[in-house]
Amino acid sequence: MIDAAPRDWTDRVEHRDIVVNEVPGFRPLTLDLVVPVDAPHPVPVLVWIHGGAWLFGSPKQPPDWLMEADPFTAAVRAGFAVASAQYRLSGEAHFPAQLDDVKAAVRWLRRHGDTVGVDRERIAVWGESAGGHLASMLALTGEDQDDTRVRAAVCWYAPSNLLTIQAQALPAGTIDHDAADSPESLLIGAPLAGNPELGRAASPISFVTEQAPPVLLIHGDQDLVVPVGQSEELAAALTAAGAEVELSVVRGADHCFGGVPLEPLIRDTLAFFSQVLAPDPGVLPPHQGEPVIADDVVVSGELRTVRAVPPCL
Repeated sequence: MIDAAPRDWTDRVEHRDIVVNEVPGFRPLTLDLVVPVDAPHPVPVLVWIHGGAWLFGSPKQPPDWLMEADPFTAAVRAGFAVASAQYRLSGEAHFPAQLDDVKAAVRWLRRHGDTVGVDRERIAVWGESAGGHLASMLALTGEDQDDTRVRAAVCWYAPSNLLTIQAQALPAGTIDHDAADSPESLLIGAPLAGNPELGRAASPISFVTEQAPPVLLIHGDQDLVVPVGQSEELAAALTAAGAEVELSVVRGADHCFGGVPLEPLIRDTLAFFSQVLAPDPGVLPPHQGEPVIADDVVVSGELRTVRAVPPCL
């Protein structure tokens, strides 16, 4: 159900704690939805999936490093609704519970979008790290018959193949992905090294087909948590399948894009969504145009160091 008293702003309406999935024995999973007021309705909607190694994190409390750039406000100003999806963490349930939960969020938007002013046919997904993994899984496994297909996906520094992630790790990498207590092992509920079939079933690359929606992968080449080879491998597989994919490798960026400014990457992300979610191919909706981003840094072709952040798989 939708909350009876949505929170009103001058430029948006917020709906909090919309229950989208109730699994017996688990907490209800909810969705928070922000809908721009000034954009002509129905508006396209971006489903945001948070990171946190599948172990922690919440859409209710975005990390400080992310909110410094305020991507959700940028998306609203660009004419998008933003839906922040909850999912069960690996300490609560093993994969594919997390995928089931984010699919439930998409299913709710497709079935109830008319009541909240979002376009049921223009749903895309956007995730970072573990959330990027779930975003790509959602994009590659969504189906029309169960209302979970999405139009596009943007995945920031996301795992794509659990069976190759350790081999691709940089020498100074901070995680032993094959360890029995690694985030990946905890996700699948068994040591990754001894259970390749479970790792394969939880890997987006296993589900690549030519029917995949357009995908944008953005990854730092100095990522010490999720190696850039993960995005390179997925991009190569999508290209080989004949799907539409863009890969942006950010020079000098660690995990969470540590060491580079975030604003240009948000700009690129929203420009991609504007293109692929336009009502007619290649034509921007009249209310979108160029994404508007509160910008206190000079955006240029040269990336410069602005801060260092801790790893946040």
